[in-house]
Amino acid sequence: MTRTEAADARTQTAADRGRAEPRGSRPADRRGLTADRPDPTADHRGQAADHRGQAAGPLADGSADPRARTGSRPDRPRQQSQDAPGRAGRPAVPLVHRVRGRAAAAVLPALDAVARVLGYRLLRIRDRGGLGLEDGAIPYGTSVFDDDVPGVANLDAPLLAALRRAATDAAADGVAFTVNSGWRNADYQRRLRREAVAHHGSEEAAARWVSTPETSPHVAGLAVDLGPAAAQAWLDARGAAYGLCRIYGNEPWHFELRPEAAVHGRPPLYPTPADDPRHRAGT
Repeated sequence: MTRTEAADARTQTAADRGRAEPRGSRPADRRGLTADRPDPTADHRGQAADHRGQAAGPLADGSADPRARTGSRPDRPRQQSQDAPGRAGRPAVPLVHRVRGRAAAAVLPALDAVARVLGYRLLRIRDRGGLGLEDGAIPYGTSVFDDDVPGVANLDAPLLAALRRAATDAAADGVAFTVNSGWRNADYQRRLRREAVAHHGSEEAAARWVSTPETSPHVAGLAVDLGPAAAQAWLDARGAAYGLCRIYGNEPWHFELRPEAAVHGRPPLYPTPADDPRHRAGT
């Protein structure tokens, strides 16, 4: 056989293979699968398809499964964002505000010490439109013994005397009272109410936290807001002996004088200031 004849024979053999081998069979041959050796994964794929078909069928109540058209699971509800309303209906505090509050708590004691050396006091309020000590603004770190702070000095005399007795006894237990708010004038209270309405969205919601100038016991010098939490807990547990009582369930910092509590125990809590009859009656 000559070279030309051998080349022609090879060409003819390749052509015969092409005619004998249907298109699409070569990939299967490369996997080593033949008609006698079926694809071992075919059954599993068929079973999976059957399961999906069953899952996409009608539900027990006859309604269509929401996965029927898409073949996917129903959308899950998104997690609540940090700015969504909290459990008590109040907006959750954004992360940036929490971080800022922690930073302020770490820095303010040092700043207050420097300010006192220079003859100044750091006010607890920010951007109150020019409100100052004479309006009832309370400097940082104020105690119930600071007569030079009008927010303390203008408290009702019996209330202030009871506070000082309790603070002296609490100090023996290692607990210090800090005044966060005491007496404040009507302008200050009016501004607080406006801010509460803007924050909570309505007069009704704001009334649960801030009273009007006409009904606020702070304007009359009959209430004090104390901190920190240890002082609040100490006075809540022992305050009745001094006539000092927590009044509102949602304000663990707010205390007023109830002299009869020393004999009869503290009165029941109002859930919020809005539930106080004095406020509803406008007296």
